[in-house]
Amino acid sequence: MTVHRARAAAFAAVLTAAALSLSACGSAGSTAKSGDAAKAGTKEAKDATSAADLGGLDALVAAAKKEGKLHVITLPRDWANYGKIMDSFKAKYGIEIEDENPDGSSQDEINAITSRKGQDRAPDVVDLGSAFAQSAAKDGLLAPYKTANFDKIADTMKESTGLAVNDYGGYVSIGCDAKKIANCPKTFADLLKPEYKGQVALNGNPTKSGSAFGGVYAAALANGGSLDNIQPGIDFFGKLKQSGNFNPVESTPATIEKGETPISIDWSYLNAGYTDEFKAKNIDWQVSVPNDGSYAQYYNQAINKWAPHPAAARLWQEYLFSAEGQNLFLGGYATPALFDALKKDGTLDAAAAAKLPAVEKPFTTFPTQDQIAAAKKVVTENWTKAIAG
Repeated sequence: MTVHRARAAAFAAVLTAAALSLSACGSAGSTAKSGDAAKAGTKEAKDATSAADLGGLDALVAAAKKEGKLHVITLPRDWANYGKIMDSFKAKYGIEIEDENPDGSSQDEINAITSRKGQDRAPDVVDLGSAFAQSAAKDGLLAPYKTANFDKIADTMKESTGLAVNDYGGYVSIGCDAKKIANCPKTFADLLKPEYKGQVALNGNPTKSGSAFGGVYAAALANGGSLDNIQPGIDFFGKLKQSGNFNPVESTPATIEKGETPISIDWSYLNAGYTDEFKAKNIDWQVSVPNDGSYAQYYNQAINKWAPHPAAARLWQEYLFSAEGQNLFLGGYATPALFDALKKDGTLDAAAAAKLPAVEKPFTTFPTQDQIAAAKKVVTENWTKAIAG
């Protein structure tokens, strides 16, 4: 599971150097006016595109504390260390966090923005898979914002105005309960073996879930597909279904613990985190990054254009992209977007970096916006047909 420090750094460099670009997404900003602008600033929190617009970070903190609340959505506490991140944010600023629908999907987040516009229960911020971040940006649902460390993030990892910014990433991996599975699969080809009948699950539905979408992309690359052709990945899961190996239960820590999903295709940072979590529950959870379908992706942070707590939303972004926030992602086995910058300035948590899952075949070329949009369309049109019956 663990790798030498140099190997972990190389893995992060691969992600950082070639991460998905959002630079072509359209810009969208709010012109609505809200209650109290910070005295030293020239803009209201809803319109602030940086802390400077409110008079600096201290003024942003004051405005966020006055709001007193942050509404997040679909952030499981065991996903990329979000439990500790939320607890640390609350302890640092005294701002309450409401985490709704923690087991939801990226599409659920977008739906909440559109259906709750103008409501206090709308999400202030969202954490989206790349395909979903792009569609949200294009649809004008996000607010531009640049954190203090925005310039340290590679151009290929952010939309130029800050509509959506890569925050953490990892590889598609195969997790396996070694006490229930005699020989844990290590590749996509392995998953077709008869011994895994009814055992192979995805973390979600790829038409709604960024992690499941990544799993289908990885399966495509393992079966003659490409970034321009995700159909072989859909066909692969169709074969898994026909063979009886595909398990339609969407895997979660609870389904794994119950023995319902002993093999789970999921992000490496989630599967690696489960390894730690399950030790105390007598589950030997083993993780492999398949070398026949190596695929990595970053998730994206963004602010709801109509965030009911706009200052708290922007302070949350500042925290996540600070050295403290980025190292907390790393503590959850995820590669933070500022990995190289933290390493350069000596603030990287080297011990956490050394524990990143090993990658035999690094993923070096990320899909473009057009490729992801096209792939998403194909999955939406063909997924249900492939696994029906």
